[in-house]
Amino acid sequence: MITYVYAQDEKGGVGYNNDIPEWNLSNDLKFFKEHTMGHTMLMGRATFESMDCRLLPGRKTVVMTTNKEYGKDIEGLELIHSVEEGLELASDQEVMCIGGAGVFESFAPHVDRILRTMVEGEFPADTFVPDINKDEFELVKIEDGVLDERNKHPHRFEFWERKK
Repeated sequence: MITYVYAQDEKGGVGYNNDIPEWNLSNDLKFFKEHTMGHTMLMGRATFESMDCRLLPGRKTVVMTTNKEYGKDIEGLELIHSVEEGLELASDQEVMCIGGAGVFESFAPHVDRILRTMVEGEFPADTFVPDINKDEFELVKIEDGVLDERNKHPHRFEFWERKK
């Protein structure tokens, strides 16, 4: 099973200068941790580098790259080099695909669930995801995000599932 986990603004912006756009939502980080903990996280090389090449505790990190030598010096990092390898990885476990845009595009025909944080407003962004195809996916749950001093932008957590 492949699950996308990401946050976006109203224009579909998911990244800016190889980082998260400037919405600074601690609720989103908590949501991300809660839903990825104990799972395998699949990401592209640039996304991994935007995390300072850190392996997050309690999760297995897999990077998809065409560079067969990439990351060999990082203990605990696993690499894949094709969509087929990613599908094999997801054949017996839930794989949380966390970006970037190229990885999302590569696995789009195969994604089963989408956990999306929708951030209201538009932020400077240079990386975008297309809108969710409502012919293929059904919104099954929404949780409103709480506004406070650490979460100043209105947001909600959406749970989408591929239609059967």
